[in-house]
Amino acid sequence: MFTLYRFLGTLLQLYSFALIIYIFMSWFPGARESSIGSFIGRICEPYLEPFRRIVPPIGMLDLSPIVAILVLNFAAGYGLQALFQILSSLL
Repeated sequence: MFTLYRFLGTLLQLYSFALIIYIFMSWFPGARESSIGSFIGRICEPYLEPFRRIVPPIGMLDLSPIVAILVLNFAAGYGLQALFQILSSLL
């Protein structure tokens, strides 16, 4: 059970790194159009889209990725721990 917990925690951490890389790619012209950029975009955009509908941009600054990363880190820290506590009490 602990191995699954660590595996899911690692996956969530890698996904948050992918989000950060995707955010930084917007600073470089043409980076999102590369093969790596389009791959990361296909992974990150479905998660970022609901946050973009909720959090409006401030001028030209899009704060939705920051909120998305905070939610992901909260889920990785507290949500995953609570889920496995519930599962361990059922078993």
